[in-house]
Amino acid sequence: MEHLFGGAAPYYARYRLGHGDAAIAHLARTFGREATVLDLGSGPGTIAVPLAAQVARVLAVDPDEEMLQEGARAGVANIRWIKADSTMLRQLPPFDHVVMGRSFHWMDRLAVLADLDDLLPPGGVIALVGPTREARHQEWHPVAQRVCEEFGLTRHQARGSFQDTGLHHDDVLETSPFARLERVASERTVVWDVDSVIGYQLSLSISTPSRLGERREEFLTALRRAVEEAHPEGSWSVGYTTEVLVARRTRE
Repeated sequence: MEHLFGGAAPYYARYRLGHGDAAIAHLARTFGREATVLDLGSGPGTIAVPLAAQVARVLAVDPDEEMLQEGARAGVANIRWIKADSTMLRQLPPFDHVVMGRSFHWMDRLAVLADLDDLLPPGGVIALVGPTREARHQEWHPVAQRVCEEFGLTRHQARGSFQDTGLHHDDVLETSPFARLERVASERTVVWDVDSVIGYQLSLSISTPSRLGERREEFLTALRRAVEEAHPEGSWSVGYTTEVLVARRTRE
């Protein structure tokens, strides 16, 4: 799926929200100081970079070379950047735990969980980091979606993914070997403006620079106009809830 995020890496690194200190600290406590952690679908290291300071080693795995290069610029010594995807788990170095942030929904989730059941050692956990199941879209999301529809932009659907099946991660996990679920949520406030919305939109697979191609400037002009009309105040504060969902094997 490398093509999905063509040209998006610098926008992803700059404009995608991090998960917050509280979420990273909870991950670190869950994994332990001596752990080797697989960050599957790492992107430019949104989780890997802050987490690496609190664990022994991170394997940051992503199919997009640009994302890996962007992450490697952070210069964190105990992160190994690996070009691979979720179908290649058995080819990776050993790991103790797995974390995924905004990536599990792209995968054939049942196949990934079956592989991880074979590969994770006793006590190994899977952690998913992101919004809660009840999270609401922000006011500007439907505005951006309308512009995407005007330009004929549609979302990719990978086999077994959330987009393909409509099943929430919880529903998939509850039918897997990793059905013991624990949740911790943290709250924070983020300030958005028109430029950050545009940068965020360029980080999304539906509207990456490579996908927009020659229509990029036309798309961005239309998006800026629509967001400015929806938010004439110029900047606005948004409350976010980030959930860390830890899944453990039921047989342990």
